[in-house]
Amino acid sequence: MNRKDSKRKSHQECTGKTGGQGRPRQVRRHKTCPSPREISKVMASMNLGLLSEGGCSEDELLEKCIQSFDSAGSLCHGDHMLNMVLAMHSWVLPSADLAAQLKYQKATGDTQELRRLQICHLVRYWLTRHPEVMHQDPQLEEVIGRFWATVAQEGNSAQRRLGDSSNLLSPGGPGPPLPMSSPGLGKKRKVSLLFDHLETGELAQHLTYLEFRSFQAITPQDLRSYVLQGSVRGCPALEGSVGLSNSVSRWVQVMVLSRPGPLQRAQVLDKFIHVAQRLRQLQNFNTLMAVTGGLCHSAISRLKDSHAHLSPDSTKALLELTELLASHNNYARYRRTWAGCAGFRLPVLGVHLKDLVSLHEAQPDRLPDGRLHLPKLNNLYLRLQELVALQGQHPPCSANEDLLHLLTLSLDLFYTEDEIYELSYAREPRCPKSLPPSPFNAPLVVEWAPGVTPKPDRVTLGRHVEQLVESVFKNYDPEGRGTISQEDFERLSGNFPFACHGLHPPPRQGRGSFSREELTGYLLRASAICSKLGLAFLHTFHEVTFRKPTFCDSCSGFLWGVTKQGYRCRECGLCCHKHCRDQVKVECKKRPGAKGDAGPPGAPVPSTPAPHASCGSEENHSYTLSLEPETGCQLRHETDTVRRNRPYPQVPCPVMDPPSTASSKLDS
Repeated sequence: MNRKDSKRKSHQECTGKTGGQGRPRQVRRHKTCPSPREISKVMASMNLGLLSEGGCSEDELLEKCIQSFDSAGSLCHGDHMLNMVLAMHSWVLPSADLAAQLKYQKATGDTQELRRLQICHLVRYWLTRHPEVMHQDPQLEEVIGRFWATVAQEGNSAQRRLGDSSNLLSPGGPGPPLPMSSPGLGKKRKVSLLFDHLETGELAQHLTYLEFRSFQAITPQDLRSYVLQGSVRGCPALEGSVGLSNSVSRWVQVMVLSRPGPLQRAQVLDKFIHVAQRLRQLQNFNTLMAVTGGLCHSAISRLKDSHAHLSPDSTKALLELTELLASHNNYARYRRTWAGCAGFRLPVLGVHLKDLVSLHEAQPDRLPDGRLHLPKLNNLYLRLQELVALQGQHPPCSANEDLLHLLTLSLDLFYTEDEIYELSYAREPRCPKSLPPSPFNAPLVVEWAPGVTPKPDRVTLGRHVEQLVESVFKNYDPEGRGTISQEDFERLSGNFPFACHGLHPPPRQGRGSFSREELTGYLLRASAICSKLGLAFLHTFHEVTFRKPTFCDSCSGFLWGVTKQGYRCRECGLCCHKHCRDQVKVECKKRPGAKGDAGPPGAPVPSTPAPHASCGSEENHSYTLSLEPETGCQLRHETDTVRRNRPYPQVPCPVMDPPSTASSKLDS
């Protein structure tokens, strides 16, 4: 018998002497101090009392709430039970039904006046702490109106006074943070609105401001609607928060792909990696998820030539952030990190909403005998209160209004998955001799709200464009001349991925400046194309001579002249005046057999066939704008290599559009 067997035997003999069949040894707790969540859970159970062990009927629950007040309106036994009922009752029964069971008129006996006064205090407390319920539920507003009318007729002066207070409905929750100029952006220098000039910390702070403002707008009613319906549709605030995350993720992807060379794309990648690190320091995990998801998107991670220019430190930092937000073991690393955070912090909203859904689905609303299941409501209430408490924070950083306008318009842009993949393959075509794609692996970071992509209307786009133009001229035209130079315009337009789609206006002839109206028109046209109408809205016009009478398809006017009277789209055949090219409101639909352009509008067309470039290179590959008949009108940036290798390969890399953006459809 060796030494190891001897030890095992002696251990078994020792346990046998103590009873053999005794209870197993309990696991020793490593941390003797309970966590804040455990303390809150115990305190909540103590406040619930006997009700924590099961459930109660609706009448018993309402009676406990009424008895929480004394004649002066003070709480007798704490407010946890009362607040839980007022906040969570709508999960199991309508608020109007709960209000109808107050039975003010049926209060009789020696304690009639006291009970009626307690009911009035309860209604006043309800409306004061939850004023948004009245505005969102017309039936409840009608029931409460009848209640106060009855009090005015039958109640005494003390009861009527509770209903006549002018400040009965107080606004609930803190307001949005005020945009303020940060200390580093003083009046001694103008604010740079150039993406390349923005510091990573400055960009992370403004993204955090936008995220916090969006997070503050979410109400408990929005969270309840998502848990019960399983969708963000119908909840504008929650849908806006998810859309913001998706927009940030897509913006990161397109800003990387908008750079023509691998080294330039690597510089943008490195910048966003540093932005993500700063977001981690600010404890803004939701935007961190969006930025990291954009960097790990398969359309970006496949750019091997671009990633080859990244430093080892940047590559390591991106890997660490990806592992932090990985979905393995139910986001175990993120949860451990979140539990250790203190101070200002913003959660990954999708993870916490997933917890709410799990709690709701795990237990029934009512017990078999029909009573309400209070422990379930209490657990949901504690999770909701954690999110509500985070909305009352004060962000540690301030924001500059002009930079907010720049980011707001940048995030309004809309791109589809196909457009991003086409542009990715146009930048670095896949080598025909490359090995077949490896089997698909599940992404480390997964989405939670697919298909939520913001598409602002023209009114919203117009407002955002006007705000940005005002900021541009305030910082780049301090003399008030009403124009900016062509150099400033080219730098500013580099903030947007318009350049990679041929949306830049033609070179200026004569004066080289842009007026306020010209800049506004350019941004409106480009934003409308990229955000609302889609990139397929672009036509490929060329100047032609018409041999028979022709009318403009835009203004319906006659195309006058002997030669070169107007322009015709090579894809769909649409005809128009020269001055109507930028005002066409008809989508470009490719005709069968139509020949596509060799490049985007304004791009040089090689006169001789270009030889095939090496694997991963982007030289000698021209872009084409073609329209897929089976998928509708969408922009395609294609090369011969891309066409020969459809469908797109599945790239086994971390994909994230959660929060992509909480997101667009999952990429593979």
